[in-house]
Amino acid sequence: EVQLQASGGGLVQPGGSLTLSCAVSGSTPADYAIAWFRQAPGKEREGVSCISCSDSSAYRREGRFTVTCDDAKSTVNLRMNYLEPEDTAVYYCGLERIGCTLNSMYIDYWGQGTLVTVSS
Repeated sequence: EVQLQASGGGLVQPGGSLTLSCAVSGSTPADYAIAWFRQAPGKEREGVSCISCSDSSAYRREGRFTVTCDDAKSTVNLRMNYLEPEDTAVYYCGLERIGCTLNSMYIDYWGQGTLVTVSS
């Protein structure tokens, strides 16, 4: 079984920055990508960014956000800059085995989510 745990959420003022982390453990497949999604109340879950730590061609991001792998390739970070109130949502990381499509139907495992609130 694969376990993912998202962390790093909190309250930040507009224009500020936050870094979220997704820790990956368990019986991961040989090749996979970690995708970030977010969901606000009453809205559909939407893709934000994605990276594969073993395949540099698998990479997707939103303009203000940067996704990276740590040296051990067991943690994926999402650096969010110039945050806006519209970025307020629960952020989830998920494991996608076919690459970075940012389509939730291809996510095999989800983390529990971490809340990001952007407000002054």
